[in-house]
Amino acid sequence: MIPEYPELKPVELADKEEVDKFLELYPPEICELTFANIFIWRHWEKPQLTKIKGNLCIFCSPPAEPAYFLEPVGESFLDETVELCLNLTPRLSRVSESFLKKLRGNYSIQEDRDNFDYVYLTEELAELRGKKYDGKRNLIRKFEKNFQAEIRPLTEPDLDSCLALVKRWEADSPEENRVADDLTRAASTAIREALFHFSALKLGGIVAKMNGQVQGFCLGEALNPQTVVVHVELANRQIAGLHQFMNRECARTIWKQYVYINREQDAGIPGLRRSKLSYHPHHFVKKYDLTRQ
Repeated sequence: MIPEYPELKPVELADKEEVDKFLELYPPEICELTFANIFIWRHWEKPQLTKIKGNLCIFCSPPAEPAYFLEPVGESFLDETVELCLNLTPRLSRVSESFLKKLRGNYSIQEDRDNFDYVYLTEELAELRGKKYDGKRNLIRKFEKNFQAEIRPLTEPDLDSCLALVKRWEADSPEENRVADDLTRAASTAIREALFHFSALKLGGIVAKMNGQVQGFCLGEALNPQTVVVHVELANRQIAGLHQFMNRECARTIWKQYVYINREQDAGIPGLRRSKLSYHPHHFVKKYDLTRQ
């Protein structure tokens, strides 16, 4: 059971049902606010849970930045809740514009571009129409000409092949800077956690199999009734066009019932930012840091 403030508890799988009840009552916009995301990144973010004034509050203390609370989940006594959060740590982070509009108090607000969520129209990613997607279509055509890939739901027997692909992806990741390298290692751990627990976390996913081997996979879940959030999207870098092919097939199949696809943030990594921008997001979910004035 999640304790009342000031007591906090580290997140564990047994907390899923209680956390999900809050998120079902107050559907989030930001990618951080799903139980799966909180759980699979727990080795990096060190999340702890508490309840303040009837709201779910999540305290994070990652190694690469100062500790923070995520925006509280709930709608009761929000200004008082924020003040109590700020008594423990100087800031709230990854705060959405919609949450800020609910507050009456005056706070210092700073834009956090590196954590903006990229949100795409599912229909656009499924069809890739127009000149702006010429490059993506060309890569997919070349892939389909040279390779045959089977797209199907991810199941337990695929896990070993997926884990082998994660190991290869981590080894092949370009070295950009220390922060990016640390994030790559943290992401590898998070992806493994998502695979180990994908049934318990109720994640959906597909695999791309070529010659019987998994060469790509994705994992995600509903963020809110209109939006799916993609936590993991991994493809063999040595196979040209596979990533673009998988991205399109995910939009055409497993995510087709959603209006939007949230593909999370770029974390300020230049290569990741270029990749996400190249798919022409419909909009960003902007996020902010909140501190006392």
